[in-house]
Amino acid sequence: MAARRPRTASEHDSDDDSYEVLDLTEYARRHHWWNRVFGRNSGPIVEKYSVATQIVMGGVTGWCAGFLFQKVGKLAATAVGGGFLLLQIASHSGYVQVDWKRVEKDVNKAKKQLKKRANKAAPEINTLIEESTEFIKQNIVVSSGFVGGFLLGLAS
Repeated sequence: MAARRPRTASEHDSDDDSYEVLDLTEYARRHHWWNRVFGRNSGPIVEKYSVATQIVMGGVTGWCAGFLFQKVGKLAATAVGGGFLLLQIASHSGYVQVDWKRVEKDVNKAKKQLKKRANKAAPEINTLIEESTEFIKQNIVVSSGFVGGFLLGLAS
């Protein structure tokens, strides 16, 4: 891309136009598209690896995390659901007597304790959210690859 250089008074009379040549590769290195979108502080990963490498790294780690999350989630759901099912069968058969009033009382007590702890932990959670947001902004390409890989891992 050529930019027109301003003319001085002595050059004004001349018909020759002078142009300055800009190196687009250097310009592209200094002005990344994610800098315009997410700010100037793009993290260290952005400068070390190409965009394709970052997407592949994020995608592979995301797929692994999603696949493991799916398998562990199924196992946990099966264990919890099976436990409740066995408890209901045992209760219905008369092997176990469940005091539902006491269960309700304990659940309400636990709710109150959770609300108190949640109000105390709010600043810590906000700090964690801010740090996570900053990390995602600094590593947007890797984060995008991770999210895509994670969703594929859940689906497989």
